Amino acid sequence: MKLVVEIAKTHLVSKPKQTLIAMLGVTFGIGMFIALVSLMTGLNDFTEELTMTSSPDIHIYNDITESRASIAEEVNINGINIVHHQKPKKETAKVRNALQITEMIRRDPRVLGVAPTLASQVFYNYGPVELPGNISGVDILEEDKLFDLRSKMKAGQIEDLLANNDGIIIGTGIARKMNVKVGDRIVITTPQGHTMPLKIVGLFQMGIGTIDNVRSYANISTVQTILQQDHSYITDINIKLIDLLEAKTVASEYQAMFGYKAEDWETANSTFLTGIVIRNIITYSVSFTLLIVAGFGIYNILNMTIMNKMKDIAILKAMGFSGKDVRLIFMIQSLVIGFMGSVAGLCIGYVLSYLIAQAPFDGGDMVSLDHFPVNFDAKYYITGILFGVLTTALAGYMPSRKAAYIDPIEIIRGQ
Repeated sequence: MKLVVEIAKTHLVSKPKQTLIAMLGVTFGIGMFIALVSLMTGLNDFTEELTMTSSPDIHIYNDITESRASIAEEVNINGINIVHHQKPKKETAKVRNALQITEMIRRDPRVLGVAPTLASQVFYNYGPVELPGNISGVDILEEDKLFDLRSKMKAGQIEDLLANNDGIIIGTGIARKMNVKVGDRIVITTPQGHTMPLKIVGLFQMGIGTIDNVRSYANISTVQTILQQDHSYITDINIKLIDLLEAKTVASEYQAMFGYKAEDWETANSTFLTGIVIRNIITYSVSFTLLIVAGFGIYNILNMTIMNKMKDIAILKAMGFSGKDVRLIFMIQSLVIGFMGSVAGLCIGYVLSYLIAQAPFDGGDMVSLDHFPVNFDAKYYITGILFGVLTTALAGYMPSRKAAYIDPIEIIRGQ
C-alpha cells in the first residue's frame, strides 16, 4: 500500500502544472458554489426574517370581498335565480365578538400570543404634506409579544403610547417624508372625513419600505374614537403560534369555528415563498453545473495521464502489480486533487463571501439594508467539500478502471 501511495505521489509531483490545472478546476467550482450559496441563502434568510417578524402566523378578519349566497339563492335553492343590477351591501369589516374570540384563542395551548387589532386607511397631514397610509389600533404590549416591536423602535418607547391617549408611533419612512420627529403633532384623516390630531411618541423601523412608509400604531380606543366606532369595533385578530408549521391546520380549525376568514402565513406569503424556491433551484443548479464541469476537466486530465503512462503501467503490471493496485494509484491521485482543490475552493469561497458581505448596498425606500446579507453557515462548506471530493472520485474512477484493464503484453509488443 505504501508503494502504491508513493507512485501516486510521484505522478502528481512529476507534472505539477498538470496537477495544478486539475486542482484549479475544482477550486473554481467549489469557490463559486460557496459564494453563490452564501449570498442567495443570506438574501433568503433576510427576506424571510423580515416577512415573518412583520406578519402574524394566522390572521383572522372579516373578508367582505368573499362572495355570499343572495337571499333568492337561499330561498330558491334548486331553481334558476337571475338578479339584474345587484348592488353591493354596505358592510363593515368588524369582527363580531372579537374580544370573546380572542379570549378563546388565548386559552389554546398551541398559541403563543394573540392580539386584537383595529386597522383603517388614513391620510397623515402635517402642514401642506399629505400622505396616504394605514393606522393600526393595538394593545401595544400584545403587539410587542407577537412582532418584537420593542426591538424595532428607533426613537421613543412603546410604553409612551400607553401613557398618551392621543399618541401615535409611526414608521421611519413616514417621518422622513413628512420631516417630523418625536414630539411633533400630525393630523389623521379617515376616508369618512373624520380628523384627529395625534402626538408622535415613537418611531419604528421594520426594515420593509411597504410597512415603514405607511403604517402607524395607536391605542385601540384612540382609533375607535377617530373612526367614531364603539369599543367593541375590532377588524383583525393576529395570532402567533408556538409551532408556526401548524398554522395551516389551526387556521382551518379557527375558520370553521368562528366563521371568519383565517389566513395562515404560508398562504399570505405564497408569492414570497415561491420566489425562495426558485432562487434556491437556480443557485444549486448553477453551482452543481460548475462542479460537474470541473469533474469533466479532471476526467480528461487523468485520461491523458493514463495514455501518457501506458509504458509505466505495463511495466508495473509486469512487475506484479495487480489491476486493483493500478486502479488505486489513479484513484489516489484523483482524491488528492479533489480534496486539495476543495479545501482551496472553501478558502476562496469564504474570502469572496466576506468581500460580498462588506460591499455597500442601498436598499432605498424598499428595504432597510446597508450591506449584502451573507450566510456563513458551516453546513454549506461541509456540503461543498463533500460534493467536491465525490465529484472528483467519480471523475477519476473511469480512467483508473481503464488503466486497471491494460494488458502489459500488448503494450510491450506495440513498442
